[in-house]
Amino acid sequence: MDSGAVNLSFAIASASDVAALLSLHRSVAEDLTHRFGQGPWSPPATYNEKPLRYDLSRSKFVRILMARDRHGIAGSLRLQTKKPWSIDTDYFSPVRRPLYLTGMAVHPRLQEKGIGRRLLAEAEAMARAWPRDAIRLDTFDADAGAGGFYRRCGYREVGRVSYRGVPHVYFEFLL
Repeated sequence: MDSGAVNLSFAIASASDVAALLSLHRSVAEDLTHRFGQGPWSPPATYNEKPLRYDLSRSKFVRILMARDRHGIAGSLRLQTKKPWSIDTDYFSPVRRPLYLTGMAVHPRLQEKGIGRRLLAEAEAMARAWPRDAIRLDTFDADAGAGGFYRRCGYREVGRVSYRGVPHVYFEFLL
C-alpha cells in the first residue's frame, strides 16, 4: 500500500502519552503471540508504566518518537544513548556517538502501510540533528522478528548472537 495512504504526524512522547503507548505495545505483543505463538515477544502479565515514565523524564538521553493518525498513536520507537543489555558493541562499526533503537511498534491494524518506514526516516533525521553517528538495534532472530523489515529499510545486518538463550540479529544504519 502507498505509504502516503495514512496521514501521520510525528511528535516526541510526553507523560500524557503513557497509557496510549502501553496500549500500543500490548496490542503489538498480543498480535505477535497470536500469529507466531508464545515467545519473548509475548506480553507480560502486566505492563508497568514506571520505566516508561522514567524514560520520558530523561530527554537528554532518551526520546520516544510517536506517529499519530486520526485514531491515536499508530506507532512508536525509542532512541537512547545508553547501550541496551542485549547489544554487544563488538559487532558494530566503530563510531563515537551511536544511538540505540529499541521498542519499535506499529499498531497491528496499520502494519504494512509504510508507517514503520516513515518512523525510521523520522528517527534518522532526529539522530542527525541530535547529532549522532549511527543507529544500532537488535531484533529477534525468529519469524516474529523484524529483520526483513530493517533490511528493506537500508539497515545493514552486522551479527547474529544468542542472548539469554534468545537468538538476536544486530543491525546498524550509519549516518
